[in-house]
Amino acid sequence: MTITGNNAPLKGLVLCGGFSTRMQEDKSSINYHGMPQWQYLVTLLQSLLPEVYISCREDQQEHFAGYPNLVPDSVPFGGPSAGLLSAHALQPETAWLVLACDLPLLSKQSLELLIAQRDATKTATTFVSPVNNLPEPLIAIWEPAGLQALLENVTAGKNCPRKTMLNNDIALFKNPYAAEQFNANTPEEKAEALKDLEK
Repeated sequence: MTITGNNAPLKGLVLCGGFSTRMQEDKSSINYHGMPQWQYLVTLLQSLLPEVYISCREDQQEHFAGYPNLVPDSVPFGGPSAGLLSAHALQPETAWLVLACDLPLLSKQSLELLIAQRDATKTATTFVSPVNNLPEPLIAIWEPAGLQALLENVTAGKNCPRKTMLNNDIALFKNPYAAEQFNANTPEEKAEALKDLEK
């Protein structure tokens, strides 16, 4: 039986399985807040949710040794969809608050707002991107139905979480703290984030 709507428990998922090619170093290990970025995001989520997991590649598991809740990629897909769908395969009746690991400015206030705005009758709840006014697929709550739709799209060769959101019924709203949605994917963006954090 598939659990939908408000019956789906909400858990946290930090996506750390990328190769960080543009950054030229592991984005999940960058120290913006006195600790590795993955640990910062896990700690943020743990302050709000009962269970938080880390999504990673099989070869990364030693990097997170000691953290009990790992979700190694278990599906034959690449990109962030691999992390999302591996978590869905592990717990298909769970809704996931998903965060990319490249969000150095993100704070608890944005996450509290996202959780408060959750509409479990939709396939997902997310913010409008301040960059392109499109949904933010990797600062989002994905309901089981949304992840099932993603699985169907990826299986059909459409490996794009944002396009899945655009083609389904989602709860979408503007974040008054939109600056926190900044992605740091390059050394230049890392430097920009560090400068902002010093203010």
